[in-house]
Amino acid sequence: MRLLKVIDEEKSLKKACEKLDISYKHAWNILKKMNLRIGHDVVRTVRGGKEQGTFLTEYGRDLINQYEMNRDYVDRMVEEELSSENMGETNNIPGKVRKVESSDGISRTQIEVESAVLTSIMGEKELGNLHLDEGDEVIATIRAVDIDVSPAKYTKYGGE
Repeated sequence: MRLLKVIDEEKSLKKACEKLDISYKHAWNILKKMNLRIGHDVVRTVRGGKEQGTFLTEYGRDLINQYEMNRDYVDRMVEEELSSENMGETNNIPGKVRKVESSDGISRTQIEVESAVLTSIMGEKELGNLHLDEGDEVIATIRAVDIDVSPAKYTKYGGE
């Protein structure tokens, strides 16, 4: 996300690399991997003329916004967890599937929870085993390293 944010500020991949002290090749590798995993271009490059540079696509800008919303929400949840008696337990948050996208073996499930939208990334096969559709109620499980999702009916929140 830092790379995307600095590209947006500098309007130049070269300047972003200098600012972040990373090689141009490494930055392009990051962007290529991101594009492949997400299935959308996150930047566009314009060569020549006054308007040349590297710019975020609408999808790249949306990705930063989702990341910020998720980060703020997870930070609040972790803060609440650390201040509670349940320290060390995972956070299970009821939500509703907003959108499911799959491409190249990777699936992204957007989950509406309170005032945020979390995105869970998993394999298409794993998602297929859950049989999730837009509008389904789910539980987002937040751990230190990822956000997992399961149908609400299989948890203590779903009543089964």
